[in-house]
Amino acid sequence: MTGPDGETPARYTRDELIAELGLSPEYAEKVWNAFGFARRSTPDKIFSDADVAALRLFADSESTMPQEAQVATARAIGQTMSRLADWQADQLRELDRNPDVPWSINQMAGALGQIQQLIWRRHLALTLERDVERDTDERLDLVVGFADIVGYTSLSRRIALEELEELLESFEEDTFEIVATNGGHVVKTLGDAVMFTCHDPASAAAIAIALHELSAGERIPPLRAGMARGRVLSRLGDVFGEPVNIAARLAGSAHPGTTLVDEALGDSLSDDDRFYLKSVPTLSVRGYKRLRARALELNRRLDES
Repeated sequence: MTGPDGETPARYTRDELIAELGLSPEYAEKVWNAFGFARRSTPDKIFSDADVAALRLFADSESTMPQEAQVATARAIGQTMSRLADWQADQLRELDRNPDVPWSINQMAGALGQIQQLIWRRHLALTLERDVERDTDERLDLVVGFADIVGYTSLSRRIALEELEELLESFEEDTFEIVATNGGHVVKTLGDAVMFTCHDPASAAAIAIALHELSAGERIPPLRAGMARGRVLSRLGDVFGEPVNIAARLAGSAHPGTTLVDEALGDSLSDDDRFYLKSVPTLSVRGYKRLRARALELNRRLDES
C-alpha cells in the first residue's frame, strides 16, 4: 500500500528493521554508524517496506561483498549524503525565510529528493556506459590533477565571510564547468582546491590552461596546478595511488599561474604542438627527493603563426 505521494508508509523502527533483515546487532551498529548516525538511534518508525527490500539486497550480498566492503560502502554513502544534506538544509532555510517563496520546506525537500534521483540515475548510466580499459574493475590509467588558490589562508583572514563564500562558490562553479566541458571528472573540492581526473592527456592539459584563465578577471586569485599520469585505484568515488601523491606535490611546488606535470604526462603531450613543455629544475618534495617535472604552457608560437 502506498501513500498519497506514492511513497510506502514507514512501518519499522531501527530495531525492527534489524530483526527483519536477520542482522546481528553488532554488525547493524557498524553500518548505522558508517551511514553517519553514530549515537543517533531513534524509537520512531522510519523504514518502509521498500527500504527493507533495498537494504535486504545490500545485506544479502555478503557472499560477493564482504562485510568490510559493505561498511566502507555505507561510509562513502553516508559522508556524501551528509555533506549534501548540510548544504541543502542551509539553502532550504534561506528560501523558507523569503516571503516571496510560496512553497513549504517539505515541498521543496520532496522536489530536491526527486531531482537527486533523476540526476543520480543519469550519472550512473553515463558512468556505466564509459568504455574504459581496466586491468580490474578498480584500476585505471588516468591523469590526476590538483589546482588550488594561491595564498588562500592569508586571504581568508583579510576578507569578509560573505566575500569568502562568494569566492568559493565562484571557484567551485567555474572549475566544475571547465573540467566537465573538457571531458574530465571532479573527484572532490577541498574548499580552495579541486581534484580532478581525465582519461585523455590533451584534455587534461586543456583543463589546466582553462583553469588558469579564471584568474584573468577579479573574481578568482591566481591558481597553481599539478598533474600526473599513471595507474590509480578507483574506490568509492575517490582515487588513490602514486599519481595522486605526485600531482599533489607538483601543485604545492608550482608558482602562481603555472602548472607542473610529471614525466609520464609530459611524454604523453610532447608531440602535441598545442602545448609547450618547459624544463624546470628537479624538485625535492616530501616523499620524492628527485622528482622530475615540466611546466605546461599553451604554445604561443602556434597562435602567432
